[in-house]
Amino acid sequence: MSNHNSMDSKVFFVQGNFAVVEGAIFSGMRFFAGYPITPSSEILERLSYRLPQVGGYFLQMEDEIASIMAAIGASFTGYKSMTATSGPGISLMSESIGYAIMTEAPLVLVHVMRGGPSTGAPTVGSQGDIMQVRWGTHGDHEYIALYPTSVQEMFDLTIEAFNLAEKYRTPVSLVSEELIAHMREKLIIPPRDEIKKRIINRKRPKVPPEEYFMYEVKENEYIPPMAFIGEGYHVHITGLSHDKSGFPTMDPEEYDALVRRLCDKIRRNKKDIVKYTEYFLDDSDIVVVAYGSPFRSSIHAVKDARKEGIKVGLLKLTTIWPFPEEVLRDKLSDKKAIIVPELNYVQLGREIKSAVYPAPTQFFPRPNGALHKPDEILSMIKKVYRNGVES
Repeated sequence: MSNHNSMDSKVFFVQGNFAVVEGAIFSGMRFFAGYPITPSSEILERLSYRLPQVGGYFLQMEDEIASIMAAIGASFTGYKSMTATSGPGISLMSESIGYAIMTEAPLVLVHVMRGGPSTGAPTVGSQGDIMQVRWGTHGDHEYIALYPTSVQEMFDLTIEAFNLAEKYRTPVSLVSEELIAHMREKLIIPPRDEIKKRIINRKRPKVPPEEYFMYEVKENEYIPPMAFIGEGYHVHITGLSHDKSGFPTMDPEEYDALVRRLCDKIRRNKKDIVKYTEYFLDDSDIVVVAYGSPFRSSIHAVKDARKEGIKVGLLKLTTIWPFPEEVLRDKLSDKKAIIVPELNYVQLGREIKSAVYPAPTQFFPRPNGALHKPDEILSMIKKVYRNGVES
């Protein structure tokens, strides 16, 4: 994978973190700031080599706080920007994530999970940060997070993450884990012209500078056009509650309207944002709901169970935030049992259980970083099939 120009519909054998790098570059990302942390460091290392090849800018910052703030600043000058880190780094970035949400700075944050709490187990896979992704920053807010299950999806969903960030003027997380980030498998990169057709760029002002307001939206619209610093527009950016010009205001009505708009631009577009894949749901009595690496074991287990005559299906969640409760409720609430394997001590499973009620839910947590094996999930399917869900 030597240069950008050589990548026309080719097949590669790479690790997941490398696929993220290529997906970002094909998306038009030309600014990255980061700080090394296992298991995301290959993204930083690879981009230090790749970005100069395509006329981009790479910065290794002094810490994670500086990294995300640099990415936010670059976004406001017109660059598609990105940073990457893991759990402890996300903890440091949390305040700045809220700043990006409030100022409506489009950027992509790659979150490669490791074991925790604290420095935990850096070199093992984990899904222990699922709630941190959604609630790591404070205040009323919505958030978009995509979760790949393969090296190919690491590439494809990086492009999708940039598209969503640009379309909704918001930070978007690509959430992964050590197991997929460091796994090597086939990556197919389509022709550049085909990828270009999928690329979305942020909405730009259509009025002269003297008529432009940084956060003005038309009635029944939620995403303001974005002028860049240095173009001659009046640009004022603050993490405080602000009016349409971007200047601080504590007016209760303006503050209320701002928070509602920031949330509703995600809530009202969930059908556009939420992605999932169904397997054998139509005739299933039992359904496994999985995301990330547990999906890879689950699909094998489900196929083996069906060969033995057990009517079991699988629902793969690609969008984990905003949480697709409507999808789960509509498709699973009438099933006899739901099984949720996770590499944590039950996190998203609680949300799933609430959404699929009255269908009973069987958790299958594993917080030690060891991936569920297909035969272990198959055994759980058989156990639930024979005995029902444990209380």
